[in-house]
Amino acid sequence: MNEPVHIDHYSGRTLLFVHGRNFKPSADELMDISVAAMTAAVERDYPEAIDLFHGMHKRIAYYGDISNEFLEEAGQHYDEKLDVGDRRNALQKLCTIGKRKNFGVSRYDRLPGKTALAEFAADVAGPVLGTLGLSGKVIAKIAPDLGEYWDEKSDFASRIRDRVRTAICEATDGDSQVILISHGTGCIVAYDVLWQLSNDPDYKERFEGRKIDLWLTLGAPLGDTTASRRLLGAGRQGLERYPSNIVSWHNLSAEDDYMSHDNTLADDFKQMLKQKQVSCIRDYRIYNLAVHYGKSNPQSSVGYLISPRVAQVMSDWLQQG
Repeated sequence: MNEPVHIDHYSGRTLLFVHGRNFKPSADELMDISVAAMTAAVERDYPEAIDLFHGMHKRIAYYGDISNEFLEEAGQHYDEKLDVGDRRNALQKLCTIGKRKNFGVSRYDRLPGKTALAEFAADVAGPVLGTLGLSGKVIAKIAPDLGEYWDEKSDFASRIRDRVRTAICEATDGDSQVILISHGTGCIVAYDVLWQLSNDPDYKERFEGRKIDLWLTLGAPLGDTTASRRLLGAGRQGLERYPSNIVSWHNLSAEDDYMSHDNTLADDFKQMLKQKQVSCIRDYRIYNLAVHYGKSNPQSSVGYLISPRVAQVMSDWLQQG
């Protein structure tokens, strides 16, 4: 298995990773596995860019301890050693896929735990959910920590945003070009923080001039109707409706990832382009080949990060200019 390599030169670029919901291992473990997945992807597909990848500063905006505490208090159990082992087993298996062309539908359809019924349900439910949005009951069942994030009576959201905002501000403090990679519901947190830094009077004057050079969203639920209505700024008009500190935005959605059932964001956020608040928004569809406890897991961050499309986006960004 490929492990992250640390070298002593700095490329002038910074990678900041924002993880998603549910239980998470320690920041060091999560970042080590995430960087290992990206390293394997770049080495596999674009070896000419690997030195530039190694030369980046790599950081994580970690709030897993906050999520873990909430979920444990809600009665859920977490075995960190087992979770880490399962993530590393998934990564090890993915690292054996030697060619980018093998990350397609043929291999995906052969993954354990996949059934024609599940695929049919995803195909039928996806368009419906994209129109109606995930209901409060559905969110409470499949993502209780997201429900808590949207609970205005809780300080859960503000605590998490504080962590992510601090990390983004530190990453953009200076002349480094920043690629922000967010996964799952971490995309909602990242969006809210980017909006705050662009529009909230408490932050705007100091931070509105700082830009994220490239925002890469993986399995983002931002196109979901319920999610879009709850994003910070959703009730505003004009330029105040959206963040204005993103240069380029690339979005990846995996087949059957129900959290990103509305898998195109360029149409949902086209007003940002019209108002010249972002240079481009590009959507990509991928197949996530990760296996979680013996079954296909299209939501897996490891499966997203090791995908050929992430390798391409990363390599292109590293080598531009």
